[in-house]
Amino acid sequence: MTTNIRPVGNLTEQDVRDVLTAATAAPSLHNSQPWLFRCTPSVIELYADPTRDLSVADPDRREMLLACGAALFNLRLALRARGLHPTVSLVPDRTRPDLLATIRPVGHRPVAPADLTLAEAITRRHTNRRPFAPTPVPAGAVSALRSAARAEQVWLATLAPARLPLLRGLVATAHQAQQQDPRFVAEWREWTAREAGASDGVPRRNSGPLPEPQDEWVLRDFSGGQAKQRVPGKDFEPDPLIVVLGSFHDQPLARLQTGQAMQRVLLTATVAGLSASFLSQVVEVPDTRRQLRELIGGGLWPQTVLRIGYGMPVPPTPRRDLCDVVAGDRAGTQVN
Repeated sequence: MTTNIRPVGNLTEQDVRDVLTAATAAPSLHNSQPWLFRCTPSVIELYADPTRDLSVADPDRREMLLACGAALFNLRLALRARGLHPTVSLVPDRTRPDLLATIRPVGHRPVAPADLTLAEAITRRHTNRRPFAPTPVPAGAVSALRSAARAEQVWLATLAPARLPLLRGLVATAHQAQQQDPRFVAEWREWTAREAGASDGVPRRNSGPLPEPQDEWVLRDFSGGQAKQRVPGKDFEPDPLIVVLGSFHDQPLARLQTGQAMQRVLLTATVAGLSASFLSQVVEVPDTRRQLRELIGGGLWPQTVLRIGYGMPVPPTPRRDLCDVVAGDRAGTQVN
């Protein structure tokens, strides 16, 4: 057991281990897991890990901040599920841009049933890149997802059916632009189609079937060409629920807040029996992201796009050991 995990405030060492394990269950681009934590006697510090930058797909660290925001939400939720009130300070030191948040577990309060329900979904939420059933997502579930985003000061936008073909076109355009960039392809191959036993990246077993040209929503092959061929009658659903999470400005703080909203939305979907995957390419390419912003009205900065529906269970992606993501005092002082 790593000695860098230690009691924090009212949390025992095992408590800290448990809440950090919950934090690291968050999703991240290519399962890069770009977070670091440091324990002090009174707070848990959350850092972006600059050694895990995806410099081609994510040159402005937007996806990194989303992932760290999702980890922060899981951490907050795990503390509340233990009857503790987490006092969170976002971006507390402008001279240390990688220090994203400090989380102080203080006070005791009754556990809200809604928090407990969401916390129990942390280990059941897995990105699902496989086909969904053609069953429509009911309006009540969409309303719950929108409320989840709004609780974290973020807006969840849906597109009218008439605009979905335009979004399909943007997804395809972004995909084509990335596939024509040798640097992107090299980075993609480094992080996907991982063999069993890897602690990060996307394993082959987590890939969906090989996409075909008609699969406008699912173009990416995470398997390195090794996924199973399509099964007739089990093609990707023609009309999944597509939602865009957007913020009212595009500074790092907004991206960190959107990451928290994204995770609340994903857990809310999990509780409702829904699965989700990401259409990241459309927001990774600057030109298609600009066009997406116009498509959703121009008032929001699109931060992530989710495909949501009813899917079969999928295996979890691997996670790094806590000893690799919890920094000691010396390492913590070196994180900027």
